[in-house]
Amino acid sequence: MIIDELEGAVDATGLQVAVVQARFNESITEGLLAGALDVLERAGAAHVTVVKVPGAFELPVVAARLAAVGFDAIVAVGAVILGETDHYEHIAHRSSEGLARVMLETGVPVSFGILTVRSPEHARVRSEPGPRNKGGEAAEAAVRAADLLRRLSA
Repeated sequence: MIIDELEGAVDATGLQVAVVQARFNESITEGLLAGALDVLERAGAAHVTVVKVPGAFELPVVAARLAAVGFDAIVAVGAVILGETDHYEHIAHRSSEGLARVMLETGVPVSFGILTVRSPEHARVRSEPGPRNKGGEAAEAAVRAADLLRRLSA
């Protein structure tokens, strides 16, 4: 029996990558952006486009446009923190649903680097520099998926 196993590498060489950052909760999303850019630099990305949007709700529409104009991978970063109203539930659900739809409709990897947390402290811990940074994890996932798609096309 022959078994072929394929997996994408953390290799952004030759990929056009965009990071879309929600500015709401910017003290958190700046850390996520830094984590994503660090991973992309180490992965060999020669050029990364950073696009800033007002909040997590706007991430899907901008990701869709970036996919349409030819980006190979999109990293979406944001922070939705539980408050006193149902707003948290709606934004978290709609932004995740929208990003998934963009990915499936365009065939372009869109990674989910949106923190959906119950406290600002949870968000802070996940946006600090280091291996637990969720922006970095999202960048790695986007690059691995794009590299895998590239290999499957070759």
